[in-house]
Amino acid sequence: MMKEQLEKRLGELKAEFESGQKTLAELEARAENIRTVLHRISGAIQVLEEELAKAGHGQNEDGN
Repeated sequence: MMKEQLEKRLGELKAEFESGQKTLAELEARAENIRTVLHRISGAIQVLEEELAKAGHGQNEDGN
């Protein structure tokens, strides 16, 4: 009786562990994708800021 309960609990814990590992792998992949997107956005921001700075230096005193 006790052995059956222990085996049942062991099976439950192994299933939980496997599910947790799968979820963690999915979250890590998602985090990596988000990091890639943020890196691209950061690059685009930098390019736009540089272009705006160049455009600002080319303007005359009245803002044109």
